[in-house]
Amino acid sequence: MEFLAEYGSFLLKVVTLVVAVLILVGGIVSIAARNKKSSDGELVIKKVNEELEDNKDQLEYAVSSEGELKALEKQRKKEDKEKEKKEKKLAKTAPDPAVARKKRVYVIDFDGDIRASDVELMRKEITAILTLAEKNDEVVVRLESGGGMVHSYGFGASQLKRIRDRGIHLTVCVDMVAASGGYMMACLADRIVAAPFAIIGSIGVVAQLPNFSKVLKKYDVDYELFTAGEYKRTVTMFGENTDKAKEKFQADLEETHDLFKHHVKHHRPRVDIEAVATGDIWYGVQAIDHKLIDEVGTSDDYLVAACDNADVYTVRYEFKKTLQEKLGFAVQVGFERAVTRVLTSLQNQMQSKG
Repeated sequence: MEFLAEYGSFLLKVVTLVVAVLILVGGIVSIAARNKKSSDGELVIKKVNEELEDNKDQLEYAVSSEGELKALEKQRKKEDKEKEKKEKKLAKTAPDPAVARKKRVYVIDFDGDIRASDVELMRKEITAILTLAEKNDEVVVRLESGGGMVHSYGFGASQLKRIRDRGIHLTVCVDMVAASGGYMMACLADRIVAAPFAIIGSIGVVAQLPNFSKVLKKYDVDYELFTAGEYKRTVTMFGENTDKAKEKFQADLEETHDLFKHHVKHHRPRVDIEAVATGDIWYGVQAIDHKLIDEVGTSDDYLVAACDNADVYTVRYEFKKTLQEKLGFAVQVGFERAVTRVLTSLQNQMQSKG
């Protein structure tokens, strides 16, 4: 009996502790949910000019002798004085701050998976930039994508169009790949800069799905599909696809391809659309001959050169981590991301000449 009493007392303490923990976690989740309503993320902004200067100073300090460092410090002070004089002179001749301010270049990154998931971040970054950017400014998008879902990349292209509609110069830099949906977005730019071996193009539409109807028949499994509307469902993974259904599905693909071609031709009228809209891809050094891009080069060189005449800022929106992610319980999110990565990897393998 004494053992049972001690066991009961111990069990009661455990239950009490578990209940207390659940109440505490519930309270934290409630607070986190309230906080998320007010703000689900924040902008992270860095000035590229300052980062370049800091890197240069660190390198100079590491490789220069004591005498060289003294000479550099003397030269730097002289340059600072001359810069200060120029700024004062500019302020006198242009008292209006809006006239005096330098051009600004805003840099955002788009790393596209098969679902174009980065569009959610990009739309917030573009919205923020458009509250401040002026027509003399520029937006640079470092874009990497092998394409994916048509509607997702169409929405991504619509976000970039917001920049063009405001009369702000848009440049897209491609270091590795802008194919299919990626090029659908890139072609909206006033200027496209691509690395020599970046993959460009794939102006086409593809759809593929397995069909298990023979397997189901083999094991005497019936598959019933009920629809209202002749074309509510054309081809299916489990039923037997008729010739009429296949023809309709192919017609839908052709219609999407025509829309894609019209989109590219509208934004890059110099392109011979019938010659490039074959689904083929080209390296950057070849793409310039087809007028798919405007310049061969890397995003690094483009931004370093921009720092000579403008203030260059990277703009990135970061979502705050939820309580579940902080506690390590985001299994579903992790699984979804893993699946997306696999599908994106398969998609990117299709966009290769190797």
